[in-house]
Amino acid sequence: MEAGMKEEVLGAVARRNVFLSPDALEMVMSNSDPLSFVNTVLSALSKSAMFVSKKDIMDCIAGDKVLFESANERVRKNKLVSDLAVASGTDVTGCSTCEGKINDFVVYFKNRFSMLSKILRENRDFMKSEPAGDVCSIKRAFDRGGRDAKIIGMVYERSETRNGHKRIVVEDEEGKCTVLITKDSPMASETFTDDEVIGVCGKPSTKGDLFIANKIFRPDVPSGRRWVPSDSSASVAILSDAHVGSHTFLKSQWNAMISWLKANAYESEIDYLILPGDVVDGIGIYPGHDKDLDVKDIYRQYEMLSEYLKEIPDHMKIVVQPGNHDAVRPAEPQPALGGDFAKCFDSEVILTSNPVSLKIEGRNILTYHGKSIDDWVAKVSGMSYDDPARAMKEMLVRRHLSPIYGAKNPLAPEKKDYLVIETAPDVFISGHVHGAAHLDYRGVKVINASAWQGQTEYQRSHNFSPEPAVMPVVNLGSGRVDMKRFD
Repeated sequence: MEAGMKEEVLGAVARRNVFLSPDALEMVMSNSDPLSFVNTVLSALSKSAMFVSKKDIMDCIAGDKVLFESANERVRKNKLVSDLAVASGTDVTGCSTCEGKINDFVVYFKNRFSMLSKILRENRDFMKSEPAGDVCSIKRAFDRGGRDAKIIGMVYERSETRNGHKRIVVEDEEGKCTVLITKDSPMASETFTDDEVIGVCGKPSTKGDLFIANKIFRPDVPSGRRWVPSDSSASVAILSDAHVGSHTFLKSQWNAMISWLKANAYESEIDYLILPGDVVDGIGIYPGHDKDLDVKDIYRQYEMLSEYLKEIPDHMKIVVQPGNHDAVRPAEPQPALGGDFAKCFDSEVILTSNPVSLKIEGRNILTYHGKSIDDWVAKVSGMSYDDPARAMKEMLVRRHLSPIYGAKNPLAPEKKDYLVIETAPDVFISGHVHGAAHLDYRGVKVINASAWQGQTEYQRSHNFSPEPAVMPVVNLGSGRVDMKRFD
């Protein structure tokens, strides 16, 4: 881990054509966050500095040496034109074609299988594993007379034998078989979900449909992938689950956050703001919902949200996407807010679908409201609302935001499965569960972005305690994530 961090630090220094003496490098590496520390040093260096020693850094900290530019010399890096775009093919708005017919579901699952199979075929660990050679269809694997083979299949059914072995029925476009994982296998402790797509290396039986697994692979984020620092100095702030209109909307904490942004966002170069769903509390979302509402007019809720967003500093580009409380179809992917609801917002506010991928200053930002976390908690052993980032990590492992079909999270059978994570993101954002958490997974900054609503009666009756009033801020250059608390 330390060796990898040292490479990242040296890479950041090399891109600035600056040389750190060995003792300066040692000082950097002794910091609790070496990469952030060296990026802070580099961003403040005078343009003429080329060689930095440990004494230089210590003298500068002590105020005895002008190693860094003065406040008058430094120029803020905020750009007059933001660098933000919706990634092509990731927004379903205006592209929905499903009618709910049986054939729609056939096309939908074929597309999911095709997309995830392609990702698996690009997985070097899978393709280099034994047996050598390409992937076979299930039918062809069993036609080869018991020779070792690689197959890709979608999980259709899971069970356990009386002896404790795992049986997983998988299917592809040509056939179906039962993958056996013996109880003494290293894979026996792995968790599988319905409708995920897996790669299997093993041996098919000469009779029947049993395929003995030696190794199992997921589409996953490529192993060895890391966050590569860039020269961007901009940051993205995230405000999930505002729930405007609820009588538990945290107005004082929201105002404190707005005041902080007004005082700090420009100088801190927080140039982008994402609201990943449940921006208002909606109407009739759960039994007795009306008792939790201060504002029972859905149009007024969006008008209030728009008024609140006008308080955001003008230089910040704002992205708003829907969640399960918003006035769009409940089935995912959800299109952007439209019609009279869209008219509530200034033209500067970007309305997108849920999910969507954004390109911001060279980074790929995947933002998803997170409703499928309900299914992960209900269906997968060990998952909990107290650890939403773990469920998000499992989405990355399977390269799908909501693999389990037919559970709590409704899915629309589009011709393309918009919930497949085609490109491994740099930042993965979600909300929904009103928790505040973040972790790093193979170079991906995984962030669950809290809420701006206190505990409701409905949450209390389900023994659920939220962690509200936290605004995550991620720096697009260093990848540093700060959880700004306003409670």
